[in-house]
Amino acid sequence: MTPTTLLQHYDSAALWPAVLSDSSAYTLSAAYQDALALRSLRLARGEKARGFKLGFTNRSIWPIYGVYAPIWGTVYDSTLQVGEGETRLPVAGLCQPRIEPEIVFGMRHTPVAGASLEDLFDAIEWLAPGFELVQSHLSNWKFKAPDAVADGGLHGRLVVGPRLALRSFATNASELVQRLAQSTVRLVCDSKVQLQGQGSLVLDSPLQALHHFLADLHACPGAPALLPGDVVTTGTWTDALPVQTGQTWRAEFDAPIAALQLQLV
Repeated sequence: MTPTTLLQHYDSAALWPAVLSDSSAYTLSAAYQDALALRSLRLARGEKARGFKLGFTNRSIWPIYGVYAPIWGTVYDSTLQVGEGETRLPVAGLCQPRIEPEIVFGMRHTPVAGASLEDLFDAIEWLAPGFELVQSHLSNWKFKAPDAVADGGLHGRLVVGPRLALRSFATNASELVQRLAQSTVRLVCDSKVQLQGQGSLVLDSPLQALHHFLADLHACPGAPALLPGDVVTTGTWTDALPVQTGQTWRAEFDAPIAALQLQLV
């Protein structure tokens, strides 16, 4: 499939007719070039890039999906929703959507090439609870890593909750790594706890997930830079669970990270 065909399937929420990775020639490198071409098509029609999503940073879910390393994709103004308290979000237009509780970073400036964890800490302005609605255009969520990359990194929608100034949460990179690693989340649907997770599952801590992502971004030919004002959602703390209209989901993080509630309509 061409990037134009990929975009048509995205717009129609239709399953792909074939698995791209069935061809041994379809490597991760080829998939990222298709993803960047798809990004260009979306920007050309008026969408604006607002940052990045990281996927498969949670090692505990690698055996579930058969993807054993992190991936990344683009977040757009059309897929990003920023709210306070309870947020309402339509699920129409998503293909086999699932929900993930995550920590989102807001960038203060572009990190230097080869940035250390302390450099990254300096580059971040805020953190927030987030829900990412991920999607797959392959039936039953059966894919390989190149398919997931070509499928926009499986990104569907991103809801960002109340922002917390980074320096009110931690004073340096080491403290940020430790506090987020030790933090927990309860994923609740319609008042019933579905799953529990911890920040240490995300490549040991979300800041370390961001560090890994930047190395991958700089190594990808033609990849855009991480810009001031961008958001980066760092990966799920639990498995991704299927969703449907009418449900109310809540991510209950340890204080002082606010809880985030989402009503699907």
